[in-house]
Amino acid sequence: MSKQKSIPQRDAIPQEYTWNTADLYPTDEAWKEEFQTLKSLTQKLEGYAGRLGESAQTLYDFVTLEQQAGEMLSKLMDYAQRKSDEDTRVATYQAMVGQISTQYVELVRATAFEVPELLALPEERLEEFYAQLPELTLYRRYFHNIQRRRPHTLSQAEEQLLAAAGELSQAPDDIFSKLTDADLTFPDAVDGQGQAHPLSNGSYTLLMSSPDRALRKSAFENLYSVYGGMKNTLAATLAAQVKQLQFFSKARRYPSALAASLDGTHVPEEVYHNLISTVRANLDKMHRYVRLRKKLLGVDELHMYDVYAPMVSGVEAEIPYEQAKETVYQAVAPLGAEYQAIIRQALDNRWIDVYENVGKRSGGYMSGALVHPYILLNYQDDLDSMFTLAHELGHAVHSYLSNRTQPTVYRDYVIFVAEVASTCNEALLMEHLLKQTDDKRRRAWLINHFLEQFKGTLYRQTMFAEFELRMGELVAQGETLTEELLCREYKALNEAYFGPDMVSDPQIALEWSRIPHFYYNYYVFQYATGYSAAIALANRILTGGHQAVQDYLTFLSGGCSQDPIDLLKGAGVDMASPQPIQDALDQFGRLLDEMEELMA
Repeated sequence: MSKQKSIPQRDAIPQEYTWNTADLYPTDEAWKEEFQTLKSLTQKLEGYAGRLGESAQTLYDFVTLEQQAGEMLSKLMDYAQRKSDEDTRVATYQAMVGQISTQYVELVRATAFEVPELLALPEERLEEFYAQLPELTLYRRYFHNIQRRRPHTLSQAEEQLLAAAGELSQAPDDIFSKLTDADLTFPDAVDGQGQAHPLSNGSYTLLMSSPDRALRKSAFENLYSVYGGMKNTLAATLAAQVKQLQFFSKARRYPSALAASLDGTHVPEEVYHNLISTVRANLDKMHRYVRLRKKLLGVDELHMYDVYAPMVSGVEAEIPYEQAKETVYQAVAPLGAEYQAIIRQALDNRWIDVYENVGKRSGGYMSGALVHPYILLNYQDDLDSMFTLAHELGHAVHSYLSNRTQPTVYRDYVIFVAEVASTCNEALLMEHLLKQTDDKRRRAWLINHFLEQFKGTLYRQTMFAEFELRMGELVAQGETLTEELLCREYKALNEAYFGPDMVSDPQIALEWSRIPHFYYNYYVFQYATGYSAAIALANRILTGGHQAVQDYLTFLSGGCSQDPIDLLKGAGVDMASPQPIQDALDQFGRLLDEMEELMA
């Protein structure tokens, strides 16, 4: 199937290029029947309130039923969301998503007694339960992770107050989202021929990748002219976000907002600080990249609107989906026959919804359903689309192996490790493609793609993480986050990361005002750490033989059965050390060396 010149209707897409939702439920009616069963289970769970400490059997029965309800909820949500994403205009599936979302809230409400009751159980009592009913030991880690919260759990009255305030804590993110996604409109960007191009937050990145410099400059200036007009409002919104994090961390007796955030995923604080300090020590490589970009674009001054322009042109090749499938399949061969067999299932058994259709959700994602993962693509017959396929297949194998290896309670993996499996596949694909060509310009084109990933993920996300940390520190010191302070701090960071060969245009000082990650509670650093871990693992897989592959497959099968740091350590990567980050940055340096040589 060739690249679409016009977007087809859903029913015009050949079945083999659509995912098979019948693997979840054969019909909407079957979904509705199980939905009623979930409502009954929710009522049963509510009947355990006040009883979790009465006996080992009661506790076991409750948590087993809770896991059953969770599985059912997940399956129901998967079907409703997948059907809705096929064509977001269909009211039937919009309603089903709404119904199951409401039932999720009801399930959470019905089991809200669980954590307080488990916290009230002395550890000695739990040990007695384990001895009386060995089957309960399956949940030992689960109960331990709840009881770890005891030092940060308050009185019942205080907890009720914090719970009531919890909804208010979402206000900064909600205001930011409504303002930037719904309310802000931008003047059209104009290209070198005077042609207007619609400008939005969604189209901005695409416009900034255009070879037309006039178009890029226009898009850059027009976007920030609007954000500049809202800078005081957005500064107040971000200040409120940082203050609410400070409030909740203090209320729960954490030393800092960062500590409170990382405690939730069992990631040591030194991982965050190691990332920033290691990247800081390697900014010379980023500055080299900027100099190379300036040289290859042939400009007297490199501006921030030149950051995404292609450095190597005229090489782009059409990559049909069928070709991409086989290329990715071959690229992951170093991971062994078991891994490839799962990839083959995904490619041949309709786990993937491939092409765009009218009304289909945009972008790409993987949903790790228990029956098998589902992957949404909007494939466009280009290099980026092939890398997206490899990326999402990495997530899919991770979910597939964890789902089949771990019991329900330990199947889900945390965000800290989520991007490792996807990025590892991308690294293997890049190595495979580079081995397939000796053509200097094509190699440069491929390396350019890899360098852009390093720049965008390892350097840029670390810069975001450093800014987020700095804002938290300033508020903790009693500073007020005015737009002037935010702009000054952000511009200084931008200048440090991009170096002297980049003109830090005045508008870039406002970039903080449009970054949604600053509302995600010290979340963004995980992209950079995950990327570093993935590069380290890909290199280990390519050089370490059978044992390295087995270690990696064990990691993919781990779910959340161990802390994320321990899972990665078992795969051969110690993220408590700065070494994997340094190794990734050294690889960035070697790629720069080759790029400079190829383009000399």
